[in-house]
Amino acid sequence: MLKCRIAWRKLAPLARASSTVCRQNVRRAGLTHGRLPAQAPVAHMSTGPTGGGRENQLYILLVGAACVGSGVYLYRTLRGDQTRYQERVDEIAARHQKVATEEIAAPTESEPPAVETTEAEVVPETEPQAEPAAEPSPEPIAELSPEEPSAPAPDAEAAAAPSDTTEPSPVAESTPATPKVPSHTPYLLIGGGTASFAAARSIRARDPGAKVLIVTDEPDLPYMRPPLSKELWFSDDPSVTETLRFKQWNGKERSIYFQPASFYISPEELESAENGGVAVLTGKKVVHMDVRGNKVKLDDDTEISYNKCLIATGGVPRNLQVIERAGEEVMKKTTLFRKIEDFKSLDKVSRNIQSITIIGGGFLGSELACALGRKSHESGLEVIQMYPEKGNMGKVLPEYLSNWTTEKVKQEGVKIISEALVKSVNLKDDKLEILLKDGRLVKTDHLVAAVGLEPNVDLAKSAGLEVDSDFGGFRVNAELQARSNIWVAGDAACFYDIRLGRRRVEHHDHAVVSGRLAGENMTGANKPYWHQSMFWSDLGPDVGYEAIGIVDSSLPTVGVFAKATAKDTPKAATEKSGTGIRSESETEDTATSPVASSTPAPAMGAHKDDYGKGVIFYLRDKVVVGIILWNVFNRMPIARKIIKDGEEHADLNEVAKLFNIHED
Repeated sequence: MLKCRIAWRKLAPLARASSTVCRQNVRRAGLTHGRLPAQAPVAHMSTGPTGGGRENQLYILLVGAACVGSGVYLYRTLRGDQTRYQERVDEIAARHQKVATEEIAAPTESEPPAVETTEAEVVPETEPQAEPAAEPSPEPIAELSPEEPSAPAPDAEAAAAPSDTTEPSPVAESTPATPKVPSHTPYLLIGGGTASFAAARSIRARDPGAKVLIVTDEPDLPYMRPPLSKELWFSDDPSVTETLRFKQWNGKERSIYFQPASFYISPEELESAENGGVAVLTGKKVVHMDVRGNKVKLDDDTEISYNKCLIATGGVPRNLQVIERAGEEVMKKTTLFRKIEDFKSLDKVSRNIQSITIIGGGFLGSELACALGRKSHESGLEVIQMYPEKGNMGKVLPEYLSNWTTEKVKQEGVKIISEALVKSVNLKDDKLEILLKDGRLVKTDHLVAAVGLEPNVDLAKSAGLEVDSDFGGFRVNAELQARSNIWVAGDAACFYDIRLGRRRVEHHDHAVVSGRLAGENMTGANKPYWHQSMFWSDLGPDVGYEAIGIVDSSLPTVGVFAKATAKDTPKAATEKSGTGIRSESETEDTATSPVASSTPAPAMGAHKDDYGKGVIFYLRDKVVVGIILWNVFNRMPIARKIIKDGEEHADLNEVAKLFNIHED
């Protein structure tokens, strides 16, 4: 451009002079041919043989030469820039190749550099890596057709079926060496609970070569939580807190871990694994999500990019504000029960104190009260359970059944304090003093707060995800999708149930079902949530129940009961099915053609106050929306079909016959 400006400065005076000569010739022509002044300039400018013809030619020649020169200069400039750019690219490529060659050759020089190289590999690279193109994903939708999809594949049905194989020591499983964090994974699962494990198995079932990375802030591999408040407490093994193995009601022994460590591959092997696999990154927490960039940041500032992501962060135990305000010393004597470490801690504490108080009358509180109460027969431990309701499970069971359950819990050695509202908690003489609002005072050595679960939605702000204001949790559609490439499952998902509306469920079987469905949809299945998950609770080996749908004591209920037999217990049910986690024994085929019992129902009142076994129907607008099977087992597919049909029933006694509760 500089040369072009210099050339123009030299040519400009000549161009101006030529223009002046042309104007003078025009004026001369007008004076000479005065009779036609208007036509003269046109004629002589174009064709006249005299009056400046040579100057016009010179002007045209100069302008043409300037244009040709500018074009030549522009072409040479662009060609030179292209050549220099290519030389620069070749130089950079050669430099990287030289560095790589030196790094490969360096370990052969001496032993110490090899150690340094190994240590450096643990540190994640900060240079951005090329990311594979994300697979296309449908945008979230508010509602889907209620048409039932085809039955899941057998591999998907067993997505979360735990293994009964002999596992290595849990200590080795829960304390792995610090692994190298992969910079990219096609499938990223945040959270190491049941939902994540079910999703991983489901993804691998549909995409056998899939590479799945599970990131969990716990030090343990994925495990099931129900035994922490059930079977583990009834184990006769004094080292149960170390082995984490237990005997189910059917006498079969197993571990709480879904799979042994050999099932997984190490995180550093994930990227290079030819056939894919499932890797677990323990002790790491995802603290930030970049949804547009498809990447997350860990608590150590490491970044991981992904193609598809599942949020299965579960929840954290709630606490009472009066306990939180009581100070650090009170908190040291309080357990919020949720994880393996909580089980170990509470087991140790219960062996070294004289009294323990459980606040909460729901599933967890009642299970722990029965477990500790049964142990108290040998240890002499005083077990107290207090709650604001009138009886155990008061928010779930109808009042008459709640009162009956409360008597059963008392028989286990538990002291019940109902309609108890805690006003304050203080520490005095190394004892906790719990003052109730009605003036009652309870002294105890240790507290267990079992007052519910708060869904973990810490990532909602950075990810820009919606949190449901009514139920809590990440708001997702019927396919469990929150945004493109992001799904949510388990306790943290507030999903749209195409049969019962928007819900959030905090139970093991829901974690299995929702995790499995999310995994299928992450691989392109596009299925809505239609499978009704169930939940169960055992108050010892003799009383248990299974439930499905919306079970709320505020709804109208109809209960049909019969006299229980020796086979109508959780222990007998697991002996028959061969499983300890009852949701594993479910099959959809059972519900296709239920056959009613031919045994007539007993006359009403024949078994007054005898709730040995039965069926409780929960109604909304005269339609069954929830069912509890009380000491009735392996009939859940029938209950699921009743809810799915959504029909009004004139006589629920006839519907109860489908469960064969009157057969001995």
